[in-house]
Amino acid sequence: QVQLVESGGGLVQPGGSLRLSCAATGSFPGRYTMGWYRQAPGKQRDLVAFITRTGTSNYADSVKGRFTISRDNAKNTVYLQMNSLKPEDTAVYYCNLQIAAMTYWGQGTQVSVSS
Repeated sequence: QVQLVESGGGLVQPGGSLRLSCAATGSFPGRYTMGWYRQAPGKQRDLVAFITRTGTSNYADSVKGRFTISRDNAKNTVYLQMNSLKPEDTAVYYCNLQIAAMTYWGQGTQVSVSS
């Protein structure tokens, strides 16, 4: 059983920074992609960024240059460093793990950007 445990959300002022972490536990093969999605109230869940096991990453246009995704394969953990946060970044952020056709989700962590 694969489980994803997220941490690092919270309330921050505009221009501030947060770092999200997501640790994957359980038994699964090594070739997998991890990523982050977010969902604001009343909106669909959208991709923020993902990273493959070899380190190839991709970002939503809205976060390019501000967010950085990274991973520690030895710990099966993915990170999302979020800088220059804006009020429109406010959302529940979900960790995602993709193994072939299987998709796993974390429980979500709230990120709120407000003065």
